[in-house]
Amino acid sequence: MAGATAAFSIRGSNSSSKPVARAAGRDPRLIAAPGRVEPVSEEIKIASEIAGRLRSVPVEEGDHVRRGQMVAELSNADYRARRESAAAELAVKEAELRRVINGSRDQERREAMALVTEAEAVMRNAEAEMQRRDALYRSGDIARADAERTEREYYVAKARYEAARQHHSFVDADAREEDRSRAQADVALARAQLAEAEAKLEKTIIRSPINGVVLRRYLKSGESVSDKPDTPIVSVGDPSVWRIRVDVDEADVARLHLGQRAYATADAYGDKKFWGHVVRVGEILGRKNVRTDEPTERVDTKILETLVELDKGVVLPAGLRVDAFLVPEEK
Repeated sequence: MAGATAAFSIRGSNSSSKPVARAAGRDPRLIAAPGRVEPVSEEIKIASEIAGRLRSVPVEEGDHVRRGQMVAELSNADYRARRESAAAELAVKEAELRRVINGSRDQERREAMALVTEAEAVMRNAEAEMQRRDALYRSGDIARADAERTEREYYVAKARYEAARQHHSFVDADAREEDRSRAQADVALARAQLAEAEAKLEKTIIRSPINGVVLRRYLKSGESVSDKPDTPIVSVGDPSVWRIRVDVDEADVARLHLGQRAYATADAYGDKKFWGHVVRVGEILGRKNVRTDEPTERVDTKILETLVELDKGVVLPAGLRVDAFLVPEEK
């Protein structure tokens, strides 16, 4: 880039390229370096957490978006069906829990008590008949078989009475602790399955993480999307403030400090200067972020990444390559 060569010319390079001419006449104490314009949030590339096919991408480049606003949606009919199924299953389990807690209805209790009363009456009649037949047998008026038959009928009636009493006791009793615990566990499991289904459905709706503007739309409706982060759908940024990410050569890092005034120029804007100040200085040297098209550019140098925040009201296109100049502190 032009700015990178300018920086070298200031330090005594013999190159005669165009950037050297641009640097001519400037204060030799300036720190010159290449930079790239970005929004204050940086460029945020938004991808999908799950693979699928895009149902819609309702935003265009340049559209303003709010935090949480949908910027894309995957085809999700199957995920919606799973959520509805999970919701229905939860309703069933909750009803079963209420039945266990509340026990039988009053009508069931009354019916069970009526069966007890009826069985008791039958048993009493069978008992009286057994005693009467036993007396007749002892007096020799009936055969032994008749007496034994009425005795058997009595014991059957007594057994039915006991069964009716046990049924009424079961209907009228409170829920057992193990039954209650199992029903509660079933409800908890159904709620977790519903939450999982809702979470998966929510992942089919891709939302903006910030208030900002759509910088680029990579995919459109109908295209397949991967769950890999290197396949974004759109990118957004916060344009309220613009910054320049500057690659300061390692030879100039001693002269950097926070708050230092700086300005940038770009070929597209002629000699116009865009002013700002240093808001962040990197902690570790690294490789260049901005490459120029100059054949004399050195690519083996280390740089310290520095952020220059442009003054309020300055607006430049995201991604624009510029020449940044950091002004030395006046003594």
